[in-house]
Amino acid sequence: MKKIFIILFGLAITTGCATKKNNTDQQEDHMHENTMQLTDAQLQNFSHTTTRIKEATITQTLKLNGKIDVPPQNLVSVSVALGGYLKSTRMLPGSHFNKGEVIAVMEDNQYIQLQQDYLSVKAQLQNAEAEYIRQKELNQSKAGSDKAFQQAKAAFEILQINKAALEQKLSLININYEKLSINNISRTISITAPFDGYVTQVLVNVGKYVSPSDVLFELVDPRDLHLDLKVFEKDIDKIKIGDSLIAFTNSNPQKKHKGKLLLIGKNISNDRAVEVHAHFIQYDPALIPGMYMNAEIEVHGTKMLALPDECIVSFEGKNYVFKAMSKNTFEMIEVKTGSSGNGFTEIQNATELEGIDIVQQGAYTLLMGMKNKGEDHH
Repeated sequence: MKKIFIILFGLAITTGCATKKNNTDQQEDHMHENTMQLTDAQLQNFSHTTTRIKEATITQTLKLNGKIDVPPQNLVSVSVALGGYLKSTRMLPGSHFNKGEVIAVMEDNQYIQLQQDYLSVKAQLQNAEAEYIRQKELNQSKAGSDKAFQQAKAAFEILQINKAALEQKLSLININYEKLSINNISRTISITAPFDGYVTQVLVNVGKYVSPSDVLFELVDPRDLHLDLKVFEKDIDKIKIGDSLIAFTNSNPQKKHKGKLLLIGKNISNDRAVEVHAHFIQYDPALIPGMYMNAEIEVHGTKMLALPDECIVSFEGKNYVFKAMSKNTFEMIEVKTGSSGNGFTEIQNATELEGIDIVQQGAYTLLMGMKNKGEDHH
């Protein structure tokens, strides 16, 4: 019913205006082409309200896009400190693992040799310590020579150094030297997960020899995923660290992920944008590095001269408002708009409208009437 009313209303205006136009010259027609005059009968069927331009606090929503990223400390490359052959693994790209879980088993003769060396040094150390204590007592009582004491001391200290070094090497390959004995020497070692996460890359296959510089797996700790966004230079002063945001994917825009701005970059790219990093409030396993996301940040409101959105109508790529010139006469005036939010839109040429009554409710109906007037004129 509303659409029918608008059309009929416009036609009634058009008829009235067309009749009047026949009695005016071309100059007068040009002067009134942006003016709408209603009869008293038309005014009775036209419900409208007016307002004036005023200061309003406009809170904007800044729309950004970017992708999920992982900070360097949460991306781990796994290798073997002493090298070896990959005996077994169940890991595949995307596989999830828990902290302490065995993700690979390595095999090599040097693991056996290292354990053998450690147990040998440990056994020699017992004798060397006993000899050192004996020579020390003899030296103190002047029953033994200084040379014999120094030799015993040096032998004991060298074995202590070797033992400490071998303990560190065993720790590097996850062998517990404190529990190592002649009964549990093993030719294999286990590589365990350093945290809860998942595998992004598997770079070896079973049976392959890997050196200490080779990477076996790329692991991701997803608990600290970041959202890497781009903010254009013109908007960078509108945001600050700590601002809240809502992020969502293109495939599932209904699911919102809350976050906060963590870092604002100090470098402007060639496309005049600055990188900003946001942190998710709660980790969602469905989010993975490299995934593209959209984000919305509410920009803190600033006061500016504005009109309610309902006042502003668009026609042929431009924005207009209707000035209430009298009870039944209205003039369409072009306006330059700026930021929008909270139901208000900034008017950049506000000085031209100060103190003027602007149609709020009914502006769209007047626009329809102006369109019909223009069509009838042609």
